[in-house]
Amino acid sequence: MVRWKFRVMILGYFVAFLIPVARGQGVDVSMKVVIRHGPNSGNTKMTMGIPDVVVWLSPLQPLSSMQLSSTHGPYRLVQRNKEFEPHLLVVPTGSNVEFPNTDPFFHNVFSLFNGKRFDLGLYESGTSRSVRFDREGVSYIFCNIHPEMGAVVLTLSTPFYAIARKNGDAVIHGVPPGSYRLQIWSEQAKPVNSANLPRDVQISATETNLGEIELETTPSSLAGHKNKFGEEYHPAPNSPY
Repeated sequence: MVRWKFRVMILGYFVAFLIPVARGQGVDVSMKVVIRHGPNSGNTKMTMGIPDVVVWLSPLQPLSSMQLSSTHGPYRLVQRNKEFEPHLLVVPTGSNVEFPNTDPFFHNVFSLFNGKRFDLGLYESGTSRSVRFDREGVSYIFCNIHPEMGAVVLTLSTPFYAIARKNGDAVIHGVPPGSYRLQIWSEQAKPVNSANLPRDVQISATETNLGEIELETTPSSLAGHKNKFGEEYHPAPNSPY
């Protein structure tokens, strides 16, 4: 009986020791994304059906390599049924992204935007090409043959990010206490007050709520894009694809 009580006591000390260690690994940082339908929408807010919104925290102080560690793939942007899957892909800076073609015809994937500029050329069904996204930024991805195809690769140099749920809730897990710069990106929305974002925030040692982030709808960043030559798309003659 004494031995059993001793084991329970030791286990209790062990659990009590582990709890602050686990908490010290980082806290949850939550926020709520709300959308206004354009600049003349008054007080009308939307908190359901939120488009893809990514929020992230960039450290303003040095962190250990363990605190900054993140998963490095594999990352894939699959071409299927004349679409990219997934439509939005968030990857760490320095990641390789595979672009497999699973359609029964050729594709020509390219990007001419600031995140990463590349042109993979024509490649056939069942083959794949790879691109290394070596700097932070937004890359809009297109196919030079099919104008309806479009996707986004967001490259981040921080592991502390979240994609907002359709109800607007966003939670960034495992954030060490300290100073950060809060940033946000959406394909179809922008901050209502651009002076408030990006902004510096202080994360405490307990759960932090950053309140509401208000955005207003904008046209899609992928709409009306040109081909890789900067020209309008022209249908290929006598082509079923």
